[in-house]
Amino acid sequence: MSIADSKPRLARKATSAQRTRTLSAARRPEPARYDEDFARWAFEQAALLREGASAGIDIENIAEELETLGRGEFSALRSALAVIVMHMLKWDHQPDRRSRSWATTIRIQRIHADRQVKENPSLKPRRDEALADAYETARLTAAKETKLPIRTFPVACPYSWADVTERPFAIDPDDE
Repeated sequence: MSIADSKPRLARKATSAQRTRTLSAARRPEPARYDEDFARWAFEQAALLREGASAGIDIENIAEELETLGRGEFSALRSALAVIVMHMLKWDHQPDRRSRSWATTIRIQRIHADRQVKENPSLKPRRDEALADAYETARLTAAKETKLPIRTFPVACPYSWADVTERPFAIDPDDE
């Protein structure tokens, strides 16, 4: 086979490869839209970032999602604190109903709150803000669960960070 004879074959192969790419591109689905399929969008964006492909990166929505993740960490701290404080209010306002369950819930939520601060050191300076926010929810929940009037509970949080994280809640003398 001479060089002249092989040219058409190479040309045919190139044409075939081009057809395959065209068909593959035609079968490839459109990129996911943030507002239509979040999960698919997230995986596609992660793949593009890992590939270093700047084309197709949805910078605005990625930035928004990263901020949401940061807010979620603060929210998780606030949520754990709300449960702790609600149980502290119940403990203080219904001493005859104290239970091992309340003490255990406080301990578990303390672990969650402590973990949030350790894993997210930037939350440490925001602990008082999180506690104040959490108290609002804790106060309403405590009033509902105890069936005591809301005015029974102070408007401002009566507990310090140290109270919330260190005050003992033992039912039995052998506890903590």
